[in-house]
Amino acid sequence: MNNLASVKKTEKPEMFGDFQKQEIKFDIIKLREACNEVLKIKGFDTSLGIPHFAAVPLNQIPGDPDSIKGNKARGVYWTKPDSSGIEVSRDVSINESKYTEFVKDFEHTYFKEIYDKLSKIYKLGRVRLLLKEPRSTLSWHRDPEPRLHIPIYTNPGAIMVIDKVAHHMPADGSVWVTNNLKYHNAFNGGEENRVHLVACVLDYKFN
Repeated sequence: MNNLASVKKTEKPEMFGDFQKQEIKFDIIKLREACNEVLKIKGFDTSLGIPHFAAVPLNQIPGDPDSIKGNKARGVYWTKPDSSGIEVSRDVSINESKYTEFVKDFEHTYFKEIYDKLSKIYKLGRVRLLLKEPRSTLSWHRDPEPRLHIPIYTNPGAIMVIDKVAHHMPADGSVWVTNNLKYHNAFNGGEENRVHLVACVLDYKFN
């Protein structure tokens, strides 16, 4: 937990079981400026096959731009799609540990500073900007690893549900780690886009 001199610290971390607020905080104004700049360079890819969902990858496998295209911008997850309750896997497995190169087109933005600081604290996999459009929801599913969230744009109706617990993460520069190993979803019940910076975290353990 060293090398955090230039990162704001919260007074005390908040723990909500599977939603764990971290002891670091970033500048929300700079986050929004960076998000707007990235979206000017590369808009959200809405062709990923999931309605009302889109992504902009911020890192990739070194020298391999194909590692952030198509279903590799999504990655494997498990879901129970019907009344049988039988679990099935969707999409392709990703070797998250290979994603160590920040996308050059975005290196001039605040996201590069955030990526460098977070990489000193956590072992990161893919880092993406994820869009959830208004009045929409994800499937009920689980992922291979926890996820780190930095909300950038949100509204009171943007809620994440893990198991049977619902929680809203405000866009105030705070950093959260969520237990995506459990079944969960995220829905945006508002009328504005929900945009989070989301990173796969490979070395975070929930009690």
